[in-house]
Amino acid sequence: MRYPWIDQYLLAMPAVTKDLQAEWNWIRYQIDGKMFAAICLDDATGKPVYITLKLDPEEGEFFRQQYEDVIPGYYMNKVHWNSIKADGAVQDDLLREMLEKSYRLVLSGFSKRNKRNFWKGKSTMAFDYKKEYKEFYFPPKKPHLITVPAMNFVAVRGKGNPNDPNGEYKTAMELLYGIAFTIKMSYKGSHQIDGYFEYVVPPLEGLWQQPGVEGVDFAHKETYTWTSMIRLPEFVTRETFDWAVQEATAKKKKDFSKAEFLTYEEGLCVQCMHIGPYDAEPETLAQMDAFAAKQGCELDFSDTRFHHEIYLGDPRRTAPEKLKTVLRHPVRKNSQKMSLFLVRCAIL
Repeated sequence: MRYPWIDQYLLAMPAVTKDLQAEWNWIRYQIDGKMFAAICLDDATGKPVYITLKLDPEEGEFFRQQYEDVIPGYYMNKVHWNSIKADGAVQDDLLREMLEKSYRLVLSGFSKRNKRNFWKGKSTMAFDYKKEYKEFYFPPKKPHLITVPAMNFVAVRGKGNPNDPNGEYKTAMELLYGIAFTIKMSYKGSHQIDGYFEYVVPPLEGLWQQPGVEGVDFAHKETYTWTSMIRLPEFVTRETFDWAVQEATAKKKKDFSKAEFLTYEEGLCVQCMHIGPYDAEPETLAQMDAFAAKQGCELDFSDTRFHHEIYLGDPRRTAPEKLKTVLRHPVRKNSQKMSLFLVRCAIL
């Protein structure tokens, strides 16, 4: 077999075990008993013949058309499973990518709590909140309602135009990422955090408001009051956060005391993926607000509920028309419509 690295690569993934299915003569790689990959051995010689893995049907069909060494799953469901010839010409990097996709497909069938447990301790694959919580980070491009639970963040509050090169926003970014990466890289130092698992630092988020404005007024960015924040993994307690502030302050010789541990429960919102420049958001926001009204909801801005943005693209490297931003507005069920409904029910 021209892929001698497979066994070591797969066993390095969190929670993966292997066994020999003697009846099939397959070496199976499993997550808590669920197979996501197999090396199919020749009955006569015992040598590998196929590497079998799971892919989305459309992606599997694409690879079969592109590579003659990728065939429908050998003795498996031929819609979801694919087999790669063990002595074929599929590139190593591509096979690694396919194996990881298969792993994530099977892993997606487990509860989020189980998945986080799989990632505890050191591993070659980091827990990615964007991928595991797609409902919050990769919503559709059409408005919809969603209830967002409580999450913990490292947060910095400030005022003014975020585009001001000498403003508070730039300093806030240094504080946020300083704390976020101090926690992420802690496993390499002497301070061991209980329950730590490797993870990808989640994307930057922002809560925005302006005096006397419901939502935001893009024409007057100088009046913004904002909270910039980055989600924290569940293992980060206030004690852990305080340690990170002290550690970052000592190592970077910079005051990190403005960074705070923030628990934010957003509740019912209207949400949508906006693709394009930040200044083009008003059109998407208008569609969101109109959709919410049709669903019997009204906007619910307050001192604790804000215009919310999650930034999935880097404006320094991404063309403005390709920027992806998750937009949220807080809403509540329309009390007047609800009262009318209850009156009608009482009459009936």
